[in-house]
Amino acid sequence: MKRLSTRTLILWGLAVSLVLAGVASYYASSRPDGLEYVAEQNGIAGQAQQHGSTGSPLAEYGVSGVHNARLSGGLAGVIGVLLVAALAFGLMAALRRRGRASTPDPGA
Repeated sequence: MKRLSTRTLILWGLAVSLVLAGVASYYASSRPDGLEYVAEQNGIAGQAQQHGSTGSPLAEYGVSGVHNARLSGGLAGVIGVLLVAALAFGLMAALRRRGRASTPDPGA
């Protein structure tokens, strides 16, 4: 059996994540999440205050300025996957460089 390279595995994982974030969000439930549901059931939803990131470009699981709710949600998912991937790969690169710099030279 042929072994997958790490690069191939990462690229497949990223592709699957992007498809799930962009396409599967089309089928996501429009019902409120668990916390909102409990707040509504217990009558405390009216006491909620606006969050600090309410006006941000990706607030409310969508992209501001995109008026199609499903497209907006899909774009927000894709942007989220790309941001998390960039942070993860950046952290891996920084830690790899740090590990190489602190490894003693065996020939010295």
